[in-house]
Amino acid sequence: MSRDALKTLFHPFAAEVLPLPGADERYLFLGAEAGLRPPEGFAATLDCVQGFRPFYLPLEKAGFAPKPLVEGEDYDGALVLVGKHKGENENRVAEALKRVRTGGVIVVAGGKEDGIQPLRKALERLGLLTDHMPKYHGVALILRCPEDIAPALAQFATHPVTVEGRFTAAPGMFSHDRVDAGSELLASRLPTNFDGNAADFGAGWGYLSVMLATKSPATARIDLFEADYAALDYAKANLAANCPKLTTRFFWQDLGSEPPKEKYDLVIMNPPFHEAQAAEPGLGQAFIRAAAAALRPGGELLLVANRGLPYEPVLKEAFRESGEVCRNARFKILQARK
Repeated sequence: MSRDALKTLFHPFAAEVLPLPGADERYLFLGAEAGLRPPEGFAATLDCVQGFRPFYLPLEKAGFAPKPLVEGEDYDGALVLVGKHKGENENRVAEALKRVRTGGVIVVAGGKEDGIQPLRKALERLGLLTDHMPKYHGVALILRCPEDIAPALAQFATHPVTVEGRFTAAPGMFSHDRVDAGSELLASRLPTNFDGNAADFGAGWGYLSVMLATKSPATARIDLFEADYAALDYAKANLAANCPKLTTRFFWQDLGSEPPKEKYDLVIMNPPFHEAQAAEPGLGQAFIRAAAAALRPGGELLLVANRGLPYEPVLKEAFRESGEVCRNARFKILQARK
């Protein structure tokens, strides 16, 4: 999310289209990110909500005391920063409508690449949009919370999705409605005789951890590391439902800046490789380095990646031995030993 979208979000207040809220008012800020600069005179208390750890930590450092999940009600207003996931954006609008008092102002902002225009059309169809303001390469949508929010909630509120009859996930999470093809390929190559302590880096809603425990029932423990707070909650539920006897621990961490503190016999991962809309191989490379630091001598890394991603040089640099296990038309499985 660019800082332009943050400026767009506050523009209706800076332009005095909306009155500046006073110190006795409370505003909910969904999807909050660091770099926000409320205009002079914007005195309301901001309750910032951000469940993605790499965005949460800068907010915390800046002194905004963010929360990973939305709390509270009867807010005087809300700010909604639009992201790249349609379902997540709609759910944020639904949360704002549920938690802002009747008549309270809600401002939603984002760029074209974030899907702000479809959201604008949906709000117009529901008769909720009172104004819109293009600015800083984005658009700010202005609405007032109606007395009857049921029609909007029926359209915008998201619900869990059942995957393969035994997993649950929710819109906004990686591959929320199906098993990712790369993860499925990696699952086919997981060991069947593993009996040590494993870590799942970028665990998402828990698919790979469940598959490792299923294929290697003697697994002693799996620690799941995930930056998306909501996805980690779903991972807890999926592991409890599918592997109730397995010892598990769950860590809401940004592995790029918060390395694990323990050592493992095995690390499995389908690392992220996108930053906003662009491919960013540095994310996966950071995961590989974190895995190398977290493995015991002789420990093994198994990862899946898109075929074109340049992970082999960093594997060679960080591990005693490494190589390719297999590949198909889209993905490759890489293995390395500490």
